[in-house]
Amino acid sequence: MGYSPPSKCAVCGNALDITRLSCPNCKSELSGVFSPCKYCTLSDRHKLFLDTFLQCRGNIKEVERSLSISYPTVKGLLDELIRTLFPAENSTEEPSYSTSEILDMLERKEIDADEAARLLSRIKK
Repeated sequence: MGYSPPSKCAVCGNALDITRLSCPNCKSELSGVFSPCKYCTLSDRHKLFLDTFLQCRGNIKEVERSLSISYPTVKGLLDELIRTLFPAENSTEEPSYSTSEILDMLERKEIDADEAARLLSRIKK
């Protein structure tokens, strides 16, 4: 992962403003108040996940293997990333799974029978 400038003030914790940009080639500088792109403000954890997700072309099984994490963890990180990048579009609903996804998680012992039953009951018929 490359260098990421701090995004929060070390004193009070508020977001920092970008106030100067400079060209390393010609040394020209621009001053003002600039907003970073939404991807620049992601945590290192989310950046690593996003890089891996893209390298795996969105294949969740590949992301699981690449990061050595479980399916629910991949889904959870993906949901976190979506909420972080698109806060206005988020709903308060928890993620939904298909019947086969729930049964696979149960088989891999990633969830217990009670959690599986709860998730299955939420599936719209």
